[in-house]
Amino acid sequence: MTKLITYPDNIDLSDFKKDKSSVTKYGLPADVKFCTSCVMTNQLPKSEVEHTHNKRTIKKTIDFHDDGKCAACHTTEDKKNRDVDWDQRENELKAICKKYKSNNGSYDCLVPGSGGKDSFYTSYILKYKYGMNPLTVTWAPNIYTEWGWRNFQRWIGSGFDNHLITPNKRIHRLLTRLSIDNLLHPFQNFIIGQKSFAPKMAVRLNIPLVFYGESDAEYGTGPKERFDTPKRDLKFSSSNSDEALFFGGLDLDTLNSSFDITKKDLSIYLPETVDNIAKANLEFHDLGYYLKWNPQSCYYFAHEKGGFEASPERTPGTYSKYNSIDDKIDDFHYFTTGIKFGLGRTTYEAAQEIRAGDITREEGVELVKKFDHEYPERFSKEIFEYLSISKDEFPLAYKSFESPQMDEEYFLKLCDKFRSPHLWKYEDGEWKLRHTIK
Repeated sequence: MTKLITYPDNIDLSDFKKDKSSVTKYGLPADVKFCTSCVMTNQLPKSEVEHTHNKRTIKKTIDFHDDGKCAACHTTEDKKNRDVDWDQRENELKAICKKYKSNNGSYDCLVPGSGGKDSFYTSYILKYKYGMNPLTVTWAPNIYTEWGWRNFQRWIGSGFDNHLITPNKRIHRLLTRLSIDNLLHPFQNFIIGQKSFAPKMAVRLNIPLVFYGESDAEYGTGPKERFDTPKRDLKFSSSNSDEALFFGGLDLDTLNSSFDITKKDLSIYLPETVDNIAKANLEFHDLGYYLKWNPQSCYYFAHEKGGFEASPERTPGTYSKYNSIDDKIDDFHYFTTGIKFGLGRTTYEAAQEIRAGDITREEGVELVKKFDHEYPERFSKEIFEYLSISKDEFPLAYKSFESPQMDEEYFLKLCDKFRSPHLWKYEDGEWKLRHTIK
């Protein structure tokens, strides 16, 4: 039987020699630039429809302006220069709440989230300041951190009903392993589930209003026009064609024939249909359009109002302790974005904090140099066990892997396959970035 998932071979290092390489992957820009205002790089991919993501996907990346600043920094400056009337926007929020507010105790809006700082803030403000009755919904992490689980309990303990959906662990483990082997994307199927669950619940429970936190325009990963509208594009959470669906980088037929994953197994992941969303008059709104948004302030708010706790230790790959701390595989997600796109977790977080005025660019540069691309050691043993495939548990899928077991050597060799030569060079027995921020 042909092994669809082969052991990662040694790569040809000729493209990774010291001299500059023009060979690029994923459609990334060959000319690497860094924002002159924050620390973001022009290699940052824009938001994409995750349920169509496969090996052939070409990335669109964050826009850079002629002045050397990234789109996210321009969005921040636009907000300041345009002198946004936040009182007016809050009045718009009040009008939306008045329109949808229930009078009989039924749910009048839905808030997806993990119980992290952002979802805590969003749901709390809507309920206790604006009088809404939100239903919170949660797509479970791959493996909860102890503090992530406690924060989830504190969230719903602060006065919220919650639907927690935990996908079939056997299926989700296998899909996650496939998404790493095929896409080096540990979070693909979590993101698919997370984005599909909220609209499906809203449709089924007849809740026409869904609130998220901040807009992707804040990070430059969404269209600039998103700053001027509170509504999200439904394409990220809906589909009408099975042919366009991919999980773990594979189509439905391959998943069935080679890995014994049926469409029934995937029903929980499948996006809601465009028609059903239209019939339900479903609207997705960003609370960050109506109210000023600051991630660090959200953390302090969640801590004060609900006892939200940060990680007991610094998160690998960055300097913070409170962002994306629910799932043990988070560390690997950000490490792999560093491999593919040359930017790690520190770049994301420092760029946000520079724009918010919490740190200077000079401080951000030093933090990036110190922590970006740090190997995520702390949960690695547990993660590799989670990603290993046993014959008893996966009799058919097992036969499709040349090496069903994953360990650190396997993972790092796999990472090398996904490096783009225009970003990386191999020098003196080590991988080094060709371009570093200054």
